[in-house]
Amino acid sequence: MNNSTCNFHYDSDLIGGPLMVRESRIVAELLLADVDDAAWRTAIIDDNCLQKTRPATARRVAQAIRKRLERLPSPFWQALRDGDEQLAIQVAFCAALARNLLLLEFVEDVVADAFVVQAEALAPYQWEEFLAERSARDPAIAGWTASSRQKMRQVAFRMLYEVGVIADNHHQIQPLVVRDDVLTLLECHHQDRIRRCLLALRPL
Repeated sequence: MNNSTCNFHYDSDLIGGPLMVRESRIVAELLLADVDDAAWRTAIIDDNCLQKTRPATARRVAQAIRKRLERLPSPFWQALRDGDEQLAIQVAFCAALARNLLLLEFVEDVVADAFVVQAEALAPYQWEEFLAERSARDPAIAGWTASSRQKMRQVAFRMLYEVGVIADNHHQIQPLVVRDDVLTLLECHHQDRIRRCLLALRPL
């Protein structure tokens, strides 16, 4: 085993929250304006543009969203800011996938497979089984607390609900009608893995 394999770890921000589309539109606007650090602080902390009850919460949410959006080129930010609700949700989901390899692999390996075998729903244990498998690649996973693992599952499932893959509280799954403009953005900007991931969730 080489050093790159030994040192691999999942850099996930799933505990940071679900898609947060309203807040993501605001952060996208700030990124498109290319504001400096002072203007960023003014907007997030002083003006409380995200409408959070505590400055620390506003700072944390803004940073989490920024790290997701910065994984994608600026045309995605514009689509998120200016698009209708469905477009904004799907772009925010793409950003979450770009930021979270763990989420991307869960969708690729577990959610997509559920459609192949025509399963009716996702079960919480599937997240635990998935993490157990991935711990062979990243041993640090074995040290994650039960509460952290549960929180990550809740956020991952919440994202799938927000984008429309999970239909209800019983985690019933349904195909995702992926927007053509989202697929075009992904293709034009060489986000091939995310594009394939979304295509695997479409109706057969």
